[in-house]
Amino acid sequence: MRTNTRARAWIAPIRNERDYNRALKEIAPYFEREPRRGTPEADRFDVLSALIEAYEAKRWPIGPPDAIAAIRFRMEQSGFGQADLARLLGSRSRASEILRGKRPLTLEQAWTLHREWHIPAEALLRPRKAA
Repeated sequence: MRTNTRARAWIAPIRNERDYNRALKEIAPYFEREPRRGTPEADRFDVLSALIEAYEAKRWPIGPPDAIAAIRFRMEQSGFGQADLARLLGSRSRASEILRGKRPLTLEQAWTLHREWHIPAEALLRPRKAA
């Protein structure tokens, strides 16, 4: 009986682009044919994906959105307009100023958006970066 040499090959840490590209090449065949659970190939796939994910998170981190981006995203995803935001926050001008970045959210407004529109609080309360 012949064993799969790919499943038995050494897996190394990903420290640079060369290692990253090697790992991507190693994992590519598993996307064509997913390994059966409980097999050495499935274990190899899991380890490679974890290594690749960790390297990508370290190399190209994606931070949470700022409050305005989070609000706009929720509006787009839920079909809300500026009038819906105005009703939630109390006035059209306040909603407009917040969306244009002219006025920061108050703690009460952030809580309302979190509670009513389920926007993550950490996005709403995150300090804005200086321009």
